[in-house]
Amino acid sequence: MDATDLRKENERLKSLLGETQRERKDAADQLAGSQHQLEELTNKLTESQAQHQAVVEQFSQTVEDKQRQVASLEHQIKLLLQRIKGSRQERINPDQLLLFTAEELQEIADQLEQGNPEDDLIDDAPRGKRKRSRGRVGKLPSRLPREIIRHVLSDEERNCPCCGEQRQEIGIESSEQLELIPAKLKVLQHDRVKYACHTCQENVSIADKPPQPIEKGLPAPGLCAHTVLSKFGDHQPLYRQEDIHSRLGMTIRRSTLCGWQAALAELARPLVMRMKFLLLQSRVIHTDDTSIKMLNPGAGQTLTAKFWPYLGDWLHPYVVYDFTLSRERDGPQKFLDGFAGYLQADAYSGYDCIYAGDKVDEVACWVHARRYWHQARDNDPERANIALGYIARLSQIETQLRTAYPEQNVQGLRDFEAVAQSRQEHSLPVLREFKAWLDTEQDDRRILPKSPIRAAFTYTSNQWDALYRYTERGYLAFDNNVAERLVKVPAIGRKNYLFVGSERGGHGAAVMYSLVSSAKTNGVEPFAWLRDLFTRLPCHRCGEAFQQAEADVSVTSNELDDLLPDKWLQRNPRHTWTIDQIRRQERQCRTT
Repeated sequence: MDATDLRKENERLKSLLGETQRERKDAADQLAGSQHQLEELTNKLTESQAQHQAVVEQFSQTVEDKQRQVASLEHQIKLLLQRIKGSRQERINPDQLLLFTAEELQEIADQLEQGNPEDDLIDDAPRGKRKRSRGRVGKLPSRLPREIIRHVLSDEERNCPCCGEQRQEIGIESSEQLELIPAKLKVLQHDRVKYACHTCQENVSIADKPPQPIEKGLPAPGLCAHTVLSKFGDHQPLYRQEDIHSRLGMTIRRSTLCGWQAALAELARPLVMRMKFLLLQSRVIHTDDTSIKMLNPGAGQTLTAKFWPYLGDWLHPYVVYDFTLSRERDGPQKFLDGFAGYLQADAYSGYDCIYAGDKVDEVACWVHARRYWHQARDNDPERANIALGYIARLSQIETQLRTAYPEQNVQGLRDFEAVAQSRQEHSLPVLREFKAWLDTEQDDRRILPKSPIRAAFTYTSNQWDALYRYTERGYLAFDNNVAERLVKVPAIGRKNYLFVGSERGGHGAAVMYSLVSSAKTNGVEPFAWLRDLFTRLPCHRCGEAFQQAEADVSVTSNELDDLLPDKWLQRNPRHTWTIDQIRRQERQCRTT
């Protein structure tokens, strides 16, 4: 074999080697592609399993609800038959059994299983080391004053039945009860000392009296705080407060109490306007509305007015209520003038003018959307439960995120970047799958135009961009429940006092609701803050904040900032609202 043949053979071998390497590379690429496809398939399968599990759980919940409903109806029928045919000795109205839902009864049962509710009164021992017993609660809080009542035997009872000698004391067996000492009124007598020069008998001067919440008025700051908190925090109408004061030994007519509250609302108005100015600087605002009757003496009837609560973000954690005579869009449009950020609310069309520009983005509430699907379960159970399964899956993700990234303070601060990233990773695939299912199913012509299932499809599709938007930022919420809880405050109040007397009374009530709700939102014990507020606010009557409020312009002055509830609590930590902390922990335990 000559050199030419060797060269050709060498080239042939090189060519074969190159082809072999290319084939190996192609095989490696195919293997890598197969592995990538396998990973994608595994991820899709995992997510599909989670989604199917959510749908299965939703169907199971529907079946359980139906079973409970059937059991409840059977029980009611049995009770009705007993009322008609059975013994009449136990005259209990079976309708009273409907006052509690199955969920409420289950919650009560769970609390009873956890132990005696009186155990919550013990605060001297750590929670993990407390021993619970059925017959004894334990020591009551040591901070409470104690009165020792000593029970002894008489001289005759102390005689020994055996030898007749008098028995001696060898110990004490103690037990405790919790007693109530009613509140009491006292008179603060302000004596202003006069001074004069004994030599010239002139230049008389008198010590100044501190400014009062109501000039030349009867109530001191504590009574002012009690009156406001009783009506707007504890929902006690003025006629009931009249009864309470009468039991304490002082007759204060409801007309007088009404005048006090009007004056106090005018005093606190600059602080609430300052809260509004700061609230409008929030990145996100939650809002809702609820109705209230207002007297219209000229027409001899009542009008339906509105309360609108607005809640700021974690940097501006204030609640400001607005009062309007109707539900027209002018109310929120005027209040939110100058706001730029996210507005989380329901699908009320009056907000559309606010979203029309490029300053405010709409964020919808998934709880509102879920309500439509829940109402459609009887109309189209299959589609309704599939949609509820998707929403349940999204809610499960939010529950997991609350556990992984808990709130760091009562204002809601948390790791927002991590929350947003997790939503992008876990929630977006579920939302895309949900949207694809919506687009496919809503074109089915068998769905009647005015049926509940059609309403659910229409609402969710029309609000989809706003429902989807919560995944953009970690500080946006999956639902608008915080605003829903705020509208409950005047809703509970109107069941007690029924109506507001005038437009001025409505605006005054909005001021008071703003104070009480802002205190509770920031974990401040409301009475202590209100008492200090009505003590110190009168000293600012000549300040810039009051002048701006009187001119009905934004209160840009920061002279009242020390009185804001979050700032005030930093300097007065002993006035943390303890029961609020307990309730927050209980809610967190239930959600996790």
